[in-house]
Amino acid sequence: MNMAQEAILVTGGASGIGLAVARGLLDAGRKVLVADVSQERLDEVREMAPAGRLGCVRLDVSDEAQVVAAMARLEQDFGPISGLVNSAGIGRDVPFLDTDAALLRRILEVNLVGSFVVAREAARRMRERRRGSIVNIASVSGIRGNAGRAAYGASKGGVVTLTRVMAVELAAYGIRVNAVAPGPIETPLVGQMHTETARAAWRQVVPQHRYATPEELNGTISWLLDEAQSSYVTGQVICVDGGFTAAGMLPAVH
Repeated sequence: MNMAQEAILVTGGASGIGLAVARGLLDAGRKVLVADVSQERLDEVREMAPAGRLGCVRLDVSDEAQVVAAMARLEQDFGPISGLVNSAGIGRDVPFLDTDAALLRRILEVNLVGSFVVAREAARRMRERRRGSIVNIASVSGIRGNAGRAAYGASKGGVVTLTRVMAVELAAYGIRVNAVAPGPIETPLVGQMHTETARAAWRQVVPQHRYATPEELNGTISWLLDEAQSSYVTGQVICVDGGFTAAGMLPAVH
């Protein structure tokens, strides 16, 4: 099937990393399905491309019934989904001793359980066609012990392990699963989580001494989605972090 006729689903696709990915894929001529919890942001996204190349659906990824229904409806309306970018996520920067269980559960529900359910439903459909690529958006906070990230880091660490398990189990069906772990990226979520003191600390420990733009992840994600370019790549966690994970730790800053 022509790649332009196959759809790529991007969750959290109306802001931040997801929005940048959706725009990049549209610019490359791909058919893109954007799922996001915000109807207001989705209404803005609809203006990016003609209806035949862009579909939008309001979706709370932490609601399993919503996900199951939305996946069936999207494939019925737009055709087979050959790729998934799991970008929906939330976060809070709170010291461990001040993190309550309700916050932990909420972040896990969206970042980890949401990624699990969306990926499972997409993979069940990809299995029938014996091909597909899933890219989960993790974080360097799921790899390194960054202060203030007990809940967020746990959720993204779970995404890293989930990615590897999925890759092992789904390889037999021709489905590849990888993760991209961004470092500090200029997104609305990071704007909420990072104080000016935290920003200065991040710039100090990132070898490139800067935050990335969301668009700087597009090349890696597009490559992982492209079967022709990355057909033997699965189960990998690729850090796009300005060298952070190679260099050191973020000091405790509150």
